[in-house]
Amino acid sequence: METEAGAEGPIGPGEPGSSGEPGPRPGTGLAGLGCASFNQDSTSLAVGTKTGYKLFSVTSVDKLDCIHDSEAPDVYIVERLFSSSLVVVVSLSMPRRMNVYHFKKGTEICNYSYSDDILSVRLNRQRLVVCLEESVFIHNIKDMKLLKTLLNTPCNPSGLCALSINHSNSYLGYPGSATIGEIIIYDANNLSTVTMIPAHDSPLAALTFNASGTKLASASERGTVIRVFSVPEGQRLFEFRRGMKRYVTISSLSFSPDTQFLCASSNTETIHIFKLEQHGPSVEEECPTWGSYVGKMFSAASSYLPAQVSGMMSQDRAFATVRLLLAEQRNVCTLAMIQKLPRLLVASSDGQLFIYNIDPQEGGECVLAQKHRLFGEDEDKEEGAEAEGLEVSLPAQACPSYAATVAIPTSGPVPATLTGYSEDGGARKGEVIPEHEFAAGPVCLDDENEFPPVSNRNP
Repeated sequence: METEAGAEGPIGPGEPGSSGEPGPRPGTGLAGLGCASFNQDSTSLAVGTKTGYKLFSVTSVDKLDCIHDSEAPDVYIVERLFSSSLVVVVSLSMPRRMNVYHFKKGTEICNYSYSDDILSVRLNRQRLVVCLEESVFIHNIKDMKLLKTLLNTPCNPSGLCALSINHSNSYLGYPGSATIGEIIIYDANNLSTVTMIPAHDSPLAALTFNASGTKLASASERGTVIRVFSVPEGQRLFEFRRGMKRYVTISSLSFSPDTQFLCASSNTETIHIFKLEQHGPSVEEECPTWGSYVGKMFSAASSYLPAQVSGMMSQDRAFATVRLLLAEQRNVCTLAMIQKLPRLLVASSDGQLFIYNIDPQEGGECVLAQKHRLFGEDEDKEEGAEAEGLEVSLPAQACPSYAATVAIPTSGPVPATLTGYSEDGGARKGEVIPEHEFAAGPVCLDDENEFPPVSNRNP
C-alpha cells in the first residue's frame, strides 16, 4: 500500500516502484540505484544506494544540484516532505525501523519499529503513512503520534498505496483485495473508510492521486489499461489503453500539476503520456469528417459487440510518448513544470535522470532536453566518450558532506512541543505554530529546537 504525485517510490527488482507504486521487498535492492522517489510537488529527487542516499533539487533543466549526501548504507526507502528538511529513511540492515531525520542539521527526529518489514512510506503535510504487508500505520506528521492502525488488510507484498498530497483531501488508497483490482479509499484526516472502487479484474499494480486529491489513477498487473476515477465518489472518468500486444508491469503513474496529463512508465522502453480531456460531439456534428463518421459507426456497433471489444474501441490512446534507450530497466517518472514549461522527468535504475520537453498542444514524441548522472561519475569513461564525440551526461553538483552537515551547532534545551516550521519562514524561532496555521500553510523544518530526540518507539 503506497503514494505521489507525484509522483513518488523505490526502484528495485521484482515489483514496480514510484510515488504511489509498489516498492522492492527488503533485501532485493540492486547494485547502483536502490530506490528513487520524487517529492510531493516534483521539485526534489531522492535516491538511495548501497553507500547512502542523496537529495537533489530538480528545478532547473541544465543544472542538477545535490543538496544533501548521507552515508547511511543500503537505503531502500527515502522520502522527503515537500521542500522541507524532513526526510524518512529505511535501510536493509533494519527493514522494520523507520528513521525520521532533519537532514540540514544531521539529527534524528525520531524512529519507529514495526512488527514486519516496511514496504513503503508516504507523506503529506498532515499525515505519515507506513505500509507493511498486511497492515497500515497512520501517524500525525506534526508530532509523529500514531493515530490509526489498519490491521489485517489484504495481503500486499509490494506495499502498494497512494496518499493524496493535499492535506485538506488527505485520502489514502490501498488494495481492497489480493486477487482483483479493488481500491479502498480511506480518509486519513477523519480516520474513516470512504468507499471501495472496483477498478480492475486483475490485482492492482499502481496507484496515484492528483495534486488536489480529487482524482485517482490506477493500473492492474496486466498493465494494458489505466483508469481514472473521481474521489471520493469513485466514478470512472477516463480509460486509457497503454497497449494490446503484451502484458507489462506498470512501474510509475503520475499526474501533471494541473491534472491535464497523466504519465505511465513500465518495464518496456516506452513511456506514455495521456491527456485528460472530455470529447464533446459539437465539433463533429458541425464539421462532419470521415473519421467522425467511422467513429459513429463504431459507437453504434459497440452495443452489439462483447463488452471487452466495445471497451477497447472506446479507450483513448497516448497523447505523447517517450522512447527510452533500454527496455527492462526500472524507472520512476513524474510530470512537472520546470522553468515555466511542462517536462517529463525519468529517473532510471542505472543512475540517470532524463528530462524531456512536452508539447502540450500537439503531443507526439517528446524531445530529450537534458540528462544527468545521479551517482557513479567515471572520469575515464567521460573522457573516452568525449574523444569519440558521444553525448556526455552532466554530473550533479557537489553535495555537502554528512560531516559538514552534522557540524551545525545546536543550542538550548529541546522543547516538548514541535515548533516553527514553514517554507517561507513561518513562526519565529521557538514559537509554536497554531494548529490551524499548520494545517493551512506549507511545512518546512527550519527551527533549531523544533523536535525532541525521540527514539525506539514501537507502534
